[in-house]
Amino acid sequence: MTGDDLRDFVDGRLFPYLAGFKQRASGSNTIEYKIGEIKNKIQSGYNLRDVIDLVDELRFRSQTEKHELSHLYEAKIRNMGNAGRNGGEYYTPRPLIRAMIKVVAPKIGERIYDGACGSAGFLCEAFDYLSPQATKADDLKTLQTRTLYGKEKKSLAYVIAIMNMILHGIEAPNVIHTNTLGENINDIQERDRYDVILANPPFGGKERKEVQQNFPIKTGETAFLFLQHFIKTLKAGGRAAIVIKNTFLSNTDNASTSIRKLLLESCTLHTVLDLPGGTFQGAGVKTVVLFFEKGAPTSKVWFYQLNPGRNMGKTNPLNDDDLVDFIERQKTFADSAQSWSVDVAGIDTGTWDLSMKNPNGGDEVALRTPLEILDEIVAHDAESAEVLAKIRRLL
Repeated sequence: MTGDDLRDFVDGRLFPYLAGFKQRASGSNTIEYKIGEIKNKIQSGYNLRDVIDLVDELRFRSQTEKHELSHLYEAKIRNMGNAGRNGGEYYTPRPLIRAMIKVVAPKIGERIYDGACGSAGFLCEAFDYLSPQATKADDLKTLQTRTLYGKEKKSLAYVIAIMNMILHGIEAPNVIHTNTLGENINDIQERDRYDVILANPPFGGKERKEVQQNFPIKTGETAFLFLQHFIKTLKAGGRAAIVIKNTFLSNTDNASTSIRKLLLESCTLHTVLDLPGGTFQGAGVKTVVLFFEKGAPTSKVWFYQLNPGRNMGKTNPLNDDDLVDFIERQKTFADSAQSWSVDVAGIDTGTWDLSMKNPNGGDEVALRTPLEILDEIVAHDAESAEVLAKIRRLL
């Protein structure tokens, strides 16, 4: 069967049948529920036939084959990110995720959450980190069913996440297809809170006014709303590691200042990892990772300025070795050429500015004045005009 006949069968009979799985499922965390949510996005019956034939050649029978397929799947997601297409906003470099997990150090029995889970990289890596600890049958059941939780708004990312988790060995992913920011954080109860939060919320998104009403600190910046959500959702004594734009540390708008104040007064922000440009392919922004525990105000913040010793890019991506020194020094908050501590008592409480100034020099970049930047733009424009004039004379 192929062409229109195949498409009509899939849309008219197969997927309506699969949709019944969702109605009959015992809960949203079951594989039956996930199957019932699938929709056909392929409109050409001929393309669909090609896809079916290719998938039919894949082998899922052994754990080794599933493991190999999960690596191929991760590589595809990574390549989508490197190409700057849709996958880019769903892909966080796995070495960075692994370092974040090692610092937070989750344990069997703790609930781990990512409210902007994208391709579920944090949840999959957390599963891989915890799997060696699951030495008993009860531990394995806890890890499979009561440990990893996620939410994702976008349909493509949701499907990628479910497939990624299944291929990693998570039999019934606890991932919900929903807009996390659509929930009023004042409605979050103790039963809704988590022991560990790992996330990389979207950069630069803009949220509507009605979404902003769900938060005490109003802002259109998606990542800042997510940060409020994560602080509220974290249990007392819970630990979090959140990727965010580095401008969050120094922005002077009311929302940024208020959220920094909230973070420092309600949580212990113990570590800030400053990532080099190029860590996220196609994102075009510099980022930091905030590590904090909820419950006590911050007294001292340890900063680490990551310096891999090379320009980061598609051919020189972040790797696990780049983060070894950070992980080791973070255990004792040790000072070095790339790390230092700041006493919160010395921070301006009018702005709560946390911008990083390495007292050891490090790789601090001397910022140019706006006038110098404009002068360079004018000079480049003049050079361009001269080149264009030469080309025009040749025509």
